[in-house]
Amino acid sequence: MPFTVTMPKLSPTMEEGVLTKWHVKEGDFVKAGDVLFEVATDKATVEHSAIDEGWLRKILVTEGQTAVMNQAVAIFTESKEESIEGYKPEGVVPKPNESPKAQEPTETPTPSVKEERAEVSLKQPRFVPEPPLTSYVFPTHTEERHLRASPLARKIAKEKNLDLTSVKGSGPHGRIVSKDLEWATPQGVGSRERPTISPGSYEEEPLSPIRKIIAERLQQSKTFIPHFYCTQEVRMDRLTTMREELAESGVKLSVNDFLLRGVALALREHPVIRSGFNSDSGKIIRFKTIDISVAVSLESGLITPILRHADYKSIMQLSREIKVLATRAREGKLSREEYMGGSFSVSNLGMYGISEFKAIINPPQGAILAAAGIEEKPVVQEGNICIGKTMQLTLAADHRIMDGTDAAKFLKTLQKFLERPSLLLL
Repeated sequence: MPFTVTMPKLSPTMEEGVLTKWHVKEGDFVKAGDVLFEVATDKATVEHSAIDEGWLRKILVTEGQTAVMNQAVAIFTESKEESIEGYKPEGVVPKPNESPKAQEPTETPTPSVKEERAEVSLKQPRFVPEPPLTSYVFPTHTEERHLRASPLARKIAKEKNLDLTSVKGSGPHGRIVSKDLEWATPQGVGSRERPTISPGSYEEEPLSPIRKIIAERLQQSKTFIPHFYCTQEVRMDRLTTMREELAESGVKLSVNDFLLRGVALALREHPVIRSGFNSDSGKIIRFKTIDISVAVSLESGLITPILRHADYKSIMQLSREIKVLATRAREGKLSREEYMGGSFSVSNLGMYGISEFKAIINPPQGAILAAAGIEEKPVVQEGNICIGKTMQLTLAADHRIMDGTDAAKFLKTLQKFLERPSLLLL
């Protein structure tokens, strides 16, 4: 008897997935527990195994295609020779230009006039690219005769071997005059090949599942959460010296390890910073544990593995654990409990030498810390100017939950720990 295998729900927020790889081919016999295919979800790439045994007769969703949840991806039969002619696969049938949510009928209350107006006002505006400029002609040396230039300018350009196409005319109708030649380059200097495509040409590619959920969640975060920002400059001289001394003794710790330990201890002193907001109930969430979500960059986007009970772990424990989690994240092997939840987030771009940046809150959390790189710069110390190592820390916070004074106190406590790094080794 034929039966259908459908796209499973492989993450809590999954609505669709890209089938990245089939581990079996049409005509193969599959045992229960055998890996059937891999799916790129909004969080990771996950293997899906067969629940029942049978013969794979027809693949309905090929590698690289997207399928919504519960959409038929393959037809199986119990026996090898059984006919599948006329068999209609079970499952959701996606409709053109319709989001996966529309496939799941739900009962929703009729919105009020006020709600309808709010939805209309927050509708995504149209941002589309301009078409390529096909009428544009790229100027070349052979086209100098077509340029508008005064006789004197042409004479000077010829005598000094200057490229008239390298300057913009300041005369009437863009005419090149002699004074414009001050900015002209010699013939042959900086010459390039003639472009073969029109300016403004582009191509589009679909969002990966993880990039799609990032786009949705962070757009919602910036739209509906009243962000405010506080920045604190921290002296990192003692910390960098301590790192170097530990490294000489064979103990390798990153700046991020010290930062995570400092954040964990600062959150213990300022519990309001590890609060969140429940948009369904309209109530503040008071998280009882310090679980730090750490942003990890993947080729397809970002994911935030979580350091649970971070304040109870030593700096060495935190260092080992985040390395393991980051590796598992890049391999697409994180389990749900390793990235879902968290009471506070940290995003560190210091390894890229960024001077300062602001992060977007990861709801339902109420705050996220953005850590920049360590820079050498003039600083005032005991009334004298010297060269010091500094780092910018910026806290993005939800103003529904906390105020500027709360954010400022948290940052000053974190500053204390980072500028006295021996406290982080206790």
